[in-house]
Amino acid sequence: MPLILDDSPTPSPPPFLSDAAAIRRTDHHSADVVVVGAGILGSAIAVTLARQSRSVLLIEKSLKEPDRIVGELLQPGGLEALDKLGLRDCLEGIDAVVEKGYQVIYYGKPVQIPYPENAVSPGKRAEGRSFHHGRFIRKLREAALREPNITMVESTVTDVVRNGHTGEVLGVQALTRGEKDYYFGDLTIVADGYASKFRKQFIQHTPVVRSRFWGLELRDCDLPSPLHGHVVLGDGAPILLYQIGTRETRILIDIPDGLPSASTANGGVKAHLQNVVLPSLPRSIQPSFQAALDEEYPRSMPNSWLPPSVNRTPGLIMLGDAMNMRHPLTGGGMTVAFNDVVLFSELMSPEQVPNLGDVKLVRKQMKALHWRRKNLSSVINILAQALYSLFAADDPQLKALQLGCFRYFEMGRIDGPAGLLAGIIRRPFVLFYHFFAVALLAMWIEFVSAPIWQFPLTILRCISVFWKACLVIVPYIWSELQV
Repeated sequence: MPLILDDSPTPSPPPFLSDAAAIRRTDHHSADVVVVGAGILGSAIAVTLARQSRSVLLIEKSLKEPDRIVGELLQPGGLEALDKLGLRDCLEGIDAVVEKGYQVIYYGKPVQIPYPENAVSPGKRAEGRSFHHGRFIRKLREAALREPNITMVESTVTDVVRNGHTGEVLGVQALTRGEKDYYFGDLTIVADGYASKFRKQFIQHTPVVRSRFWGLELRDCDLPSPLHGHVVLGDGAPILLYQIGTRETRILIDIPDGLPSASTANGGVKAHLQNVVLPSLPRSIQPSFQAALDEEYPRSMPNSWLPPSVNRTPGLIMLGDAMNMRHPLTGGGMTVAFNDVVLFSELMSPEQVPNLGDVKLVRKQMKALHWRRKNLSSVINILAQALYSLFAADDPQLKALQLGCFRYFEMGRIDGPAGLLAGIIRRPFVLFYHFFAVALLAMWIEFVSAPIWQFPLTILRCISVFWKACLVIVPYIWSELQV
């Protein structure tokens, strides 16, 4: 059985407790916690629990370094959470790049949006990090392997094991090299990502996918504003660029489902990138984009929306993308994940929950987590969905809101929006204030740009713009208020 164990001596917890727990994990496949998925959240939560002297089985179907086109941008709020978890060293030695903010390019016209000042270090602006996803995952897994309270197993989880009388989840069933296997824990945490095989069993919501990000890796790209993410807006859906290494830049092109220019009849996705996307990019980016397009076929990931849910199944908790997703345009996924781990570690600490098998207490703490996480997660979720609606504008009202958003940035109203985007400002009402301020500005632009003889029609257009703004954001606010 491919068990990966760490042999390095660690004084805490006491050796005899550590040895006994390790034997229990390796010989009896039993621990305090079974974590399914050694990705961003799974690896981080395993390390955190282990450092609280919990015995952890961390199960991952493949321990090869993953190669994905998302999960490469960590906002300042996520970096702060990584610090709290004691995992910041996972960013070392992977050629991670400092991110200082964004540049939004609207029909060729740029506006700079730096991150706001760091509250911890006054006078210094906050920073994020971007990197190759697989390298970061490798470092997180290495951190897990160094913990004596973790046994990592390469195995494919196929189902959960339940108590036939109470329905409580007791562990998981897995396939290890084709052989059926079982792993048991007082608590099972499922963090198997956006394509979770367990979501249908335990969550009532279904992910909504209306577009995909198609990605290429550009070499030696001449970005207009180095060390900044770039959002390119024009007639089509948004294009996102950010460095993931000293010489590498990721470009993600949003392609809505059913887009005619990307249809098979018109040459498919590659033809869309060549004929539509390439001419819309800043001139300095076009040579590296053309070179990447000539050398490789773009890869894609679905852009999913999945509102959060309260964990109700005794003995099981779903976290990460398995439980809650938002459009990756704002790069907030890892920020939400690491902050969830911070909250989880506080609410489920041995002082708060001595026995993880106490189903009633665990469910109480998980309900508290559902509401406490909303200060940040609701901001990131709603902002991502609302901003995508504006940036992918496909009707006159949304185009008016898109223009209003750009003019809002041009006016210098950037610290608030940038703080929300960075995961630093964690007050949903600040988001609502800025969103409707953009809507009012869009109405004003609509009003002053119309001739006086169209006054009645202009009033109707202004009302329709405001109504569209409500239609954009209210459903997402409502989804966050559900239990």
